Amino acid sequence: MLNLGGPRSLDEVEPFLRNLFLDREIIQLPVQERLGAFIAKRRAPKLRKLYEAIGGGSPLYDWTARQGQGMAERLDVLCPETAPHRFYLAFRYTDPTSEQALRRMAADGVRRAVAFAQYPQYSCTTTGSSLNELWRTARRLALAESFEWSVIDRWSAHPAFVRAMAAKVREGLARFDEAVRDDVVLLFSAHSLPRRVIDRGDPYLQEVAATVHDVMCSIGGDHEYALSFQADVGPVAWQGPSTESVIRALGAQGRRHVLIVGIIFTTDHLDTLSEIDMEFAEVAREAGVTDFRRAPAPNDDPVFLDALAEVVADHLHGERGCSRQFSLRCAGCTNAQCREILNPARPHRQPPLHRTEPVPGVGRQPALPGSR
Repeated sequence: MLNLGGPRSLDEVEPFLRNLFLDREIIQLPVQERLGAFIAKRRAPKLRKLYEAIGGGSPLYDWTARQGQGMAERLDVLCPETAPHRFYLAFRYTDPTSEQALRRMAADGVRRAVAFAQYPQYSCTTTGSSLNELWRTARRLALAESFEWSVIDRWSAHPAFVRAMAAKVREGLARFDEAVRDDVVLLFSAHSLPRRVIDRGDPYLQEVAATVHDVMCSIGGDHEYALSFQADVGPVAWQGPSTESVIRALGAQGRRHVLIVGIIFTTDHLDTLSEIDMEFAEVAREAGVTDFRRAPAPNDDPVFLDALAEVVADHLHGERGCSRQFSLRCAGCTNAQCREILNPARPHRQPPLHRTEPVPGVGRQPALPGSR
């Protein structure tokens, strides 16, 4: 189960940031070792305060572990032919790392493995970079041939995921007084990406928009809705509109009832507990949105655990080692490792990299994802 990770204590905040800013696959800086460490040290005090306000650390590890346990138990029933199933967490910037996960898998005698990205929508900055790190680590540990791999690289269009997210939207709507429920505006919020990443062909934007469409079709009804993007920091052009600007615009339009839905967030973490519940709630009050609520994150909801198990079961029963879309590189791709599956359990041909230079006008620096 691949994810970015998050500091579980205040002492882990600066190491988390340092690991993030030293990763050239995510952000490229001059004199990376020195400048990355400097930026991490400078930003750590502010981030520590945010984590302190939500309980002293990120709950992402605990929620993901519960999700993995529930998923594995359900898979033993859905797929008895491949039981028993075990889950391993592999985070990019905090423990447990890819190295720790791979060592545990080897010690447990695992032979068949599925790299399950915990980002429902694909982006080179999240799923892509997590997979690349997994393969690099396996080679470094001389475990390249130890496991037969397949990949769940995207799953936001899976009917079970759509049902689970639609159920959370309905749960959020139920918290409004019935007299105003039909007037609630649904604001779907996703983590933003720098525009240069979208412009080079990253599929994230279109997949997020497709998820919103599918969820709206699932819940039925006639609610007005919008899509916005959060966590846009730094002096670069980000995908908009920003969630904050949309909230202010809704207030100016006289909209008083807003349900915000973290459409890409499968667990509570800093983006939901701090940015949405605290920062955006304050923005809403200032803008005159008097009834501002958030749809709950899936976390360990049994419906969502069912969805995780169904996604994996369908993958195990299928004929492909990845999604059909996985083999299509972004138009501006310059990463020779991209779209690789190490020691594939099913036939997979890594697409050739035809370009040696980026598409004109498209920057080569990848996105800096938010802390999850």
